[in-house]
Amino acid sequence: MMATALIAQLGESAHAQNTGTLRIGLIGCGGRGSGAADQALKADKNVQLWAMADAFEDRLSLSLSSLQKDPALAPKIDVPQERQFVGFDAYKKVIAACDVVLLCTPPQFRPLHLKAAVDAGRHVFAEKPVAVDAPGVRSVLATCKLAKQKKLSVVSGLCLRYDNGFRETVRRLQEGEIGEITTLIANDYRGPIWVKPRQPGWSDMVWQMRNWYYFTWLSGDFNVEQHIHFLDACSWIMKDAPPVSAVAMGGRQQRTGPEFGHIYDHFSVTYEFAGGAKLLSNCRQQVGCKNEMSTQVFGTKGRAQLAERRKGMRIQTSKEWIYDGPENQMYQTEHDEFFASIRNGQPLNNGEYMARSTLIAIMGRMAAYTGQTITWEMALNSQEDLTPPHYDWDMELPLSPIAVPGQTKFL
Repeated sequence: MMATALIAQLGESAHAQNTGTLRIGLIGCGGRGSGAADQALKADKNVQLWAMADAFEDRLSLSLSSLQKDPALAPKIDVPQERQFVGFDAYKKVIAACDVVLLCTPPQFRPLHLKAAVDAGRHVFAEKPVAVDAPGVRSVLATCKLAKQKKLSVVSGLCLRYDNGFRETVRRLQEGEIGEITTLIANDYRGPIWVKPRQPGWSDMVWQMRNWYYFTWLSGDFNVEQHIHFLDACSWIMKDAPPVSAVAMGGRQQRTGPEFGHIYDHFSVTYEFAGGAKLLSNCRQQVGCKNEMSTQVFGTKGRAQLAERRKGMRIQTSKEWIYDGPENQMYQTEHDEFFASIRNGQPLNNGEYMARSTLIAIMGRMAAYTGQTITWEMALNSQEDLTPPHYDWDMELPLSPIAVPGQTKFL
């Protein structure tokens, strides 16, 4: 086929030098993927969006047309029909054609796509989370170890670590400004997000892929797919030491219809660390409720607050400190630093913390689904594998049972 021949031809020149044009491939063309492509194109003067892939042609076309409408981006976009790839294997063709890949599909596919990209010697931006189960996390850890050996950059979409205010506040906490940390609270209270009702003629796979957020095998559930940001912030504050155990509760109160798959709409998880510090983690997605997204930290000498808003960073001891330094667009900064690391030959590798924070979130889900205490070792060594034996548009994927604490078993 023409596309195959083109890829073979490009393979010889796919490794651009640090001073040459970097060809970017986007894998996963939803809203976050389009945003990542926008930021990648703005991060470096000599880059091109060269190839795109998605499971659905309409998503790819919408993303491409949206990006092309920006006059600042249009000259950097060169994605003709022969470099627009659709289907479950489309990622392979993008990886073969590009130097840098942006992995923005539903997280079910992240371990597979990340391994393929690193095996091929490509630099990677990987959206969060990086897996939906422990086997996926273990795969990502092994892949990121290989990326270090190959001197490839792997940058995570856990964007709070690229926010100026968070960076300065966390630095102060790690240096002991509020003394020994005893308690952390991570609140992620928000309203509902999109839902895609099933349409006539859609197979089980088409519907679940279109409506991917509501199926644990594709998204990991709310605690993993979205609340991971503030779980990651807490892990960062604790110098990336993993919790030793988690106990939790959760369920469905508002999102009870079949269009909402089988995920929960609220979680409450208590994590405990080796030194006795506890993280109280709460999240919900419900209509008509108070919204709040923040982390609070309590220590033997004071307290701190971290939130995504102006003056949201403050530390209170015998005096109050409020972050008043320069603000930045964290989504853009992560790409700026990503491309700078490629250019200067000093690769960034966020692999360990992005995998660890993903497992912390999965650990909380496991505790809520089963109603049992889950230790870090149990979570890390879990054999629960949410990946189907293959990906096929016609395969039957009946709606899985909703987890019932006390009945759902730990695997």
